[in-house]
Amino acid sequence: FMDQNNPLSEITHKRRISALGPGGLTRERAGFEVRDVHPTHYGRVCPMETPEGPNIGLINSLSVYAQTNEYGFLETPYRRVRDGVVTDEIHYLSAIEEGNYVIAQANTNLDDEGHFVDDLVTCRSKGESSLFSRDQVDYMDVSTQQVVSVGASLIPFLEHDDA
Repeated sequence: FMDQNNPLSEITHKRRISALGPGGLTRERAGFEVRDVHPTHYGRVCPMETPEGPNIGLINSLSVYAQTNEYGFLETPYRRVRDGVVTDEIHYLSAIEEGNYVIAQANTNLDDEGHFVDDLVTCRSKGESSLFSRDQVDYMDVSTQQVVSVGASLIPFLEHDDA
């Protein structure tokens, strides 16, 4: 039965994903590499919200903007960048598609027209973070909160929370 104690627990329950069950893993056979955070989880699976104990890393929550496509793959939204200008055009990319692009962080400095202020921009490409020329950027994160789940996004000053 669904957890209906409050709106937050209900939406968290609805956005929960599991690696267990028919065709999936068992708690006993799941190793550390399966339970660990992977670069393909970025914007799709929350790296923070998982239960403690034997289910750690096997039960997870979808990130705030994550959705599934028609094939069942998780996707996350990005703003399109054309000729160094960030547009309002939103594209949802799967982890496989994301590996083909250079993606800037959501907190990158932009001017009023959407141009990158700095010549070098901190970006991700093929799971690695590095500095790229602003002309090399293909996409930009939609929000700084797209990495975490709905519940984790409500924690004030999350980046300073050690609990």
